Amino acid sequence: MQNPVRRFKAEFFKALAHPGRIKILEALRLGEKTVGELQALLDEEPASASQQLTVLRLKNIVVGRKAGSNVFYSVRDPLVFQLLDVARGIFNNHLIDTQDTLSMLREEEEALASALPQERSKQKSLSPKS
Repeated sequence: MQNPVRRFKAEFFKALAHPGRIKILEALRLGEKTVGELQALLDEEPASASQQLTVLRLKNIVVGRKAGSNVFYSVRDPLVFQLLDVARGIFNNHLIDTQDTLSMLREEEEALASALPQERSKQKSLSPKS
C-alpha cells in the first residue's frame, strides 16, 4: 500500500509541473487576481489559463472567490511561495555549478591553446631537415 503522504506530495508536485501554473502562482504572490488578469499574464489562449487554474484548484493550491461576474483567485496556503523560493534557490545553485564547470573548461582550453604553439615548435625542431 502506498504511503498517503508520499502520494499527496507526488500529486502536489504534478500539479506544479507546468510553467503556466508556476507563472500563475508567481502572479498570485502579489495578491488575488481575476481570471482575465491571469489570462493576460499567460499570453496564451484563454482556455489555457482556465485549464491551469482548474488543475491548481482541484489540488487545493488556489481558491476562487466569486464577486459579481468575476472570479478572483488566490493561493490557499502561502507556504507554496516558500516552496517556489526554494526551487529558485536550487535552480540558482545549479547555475552556479554550471558556471564553475564552464569556467574550468575555459581555463583548460586556454591552457591547451597556449601549450599547442610550444608543442608545435618542439616538433619542428625535432623533425629531420631535408
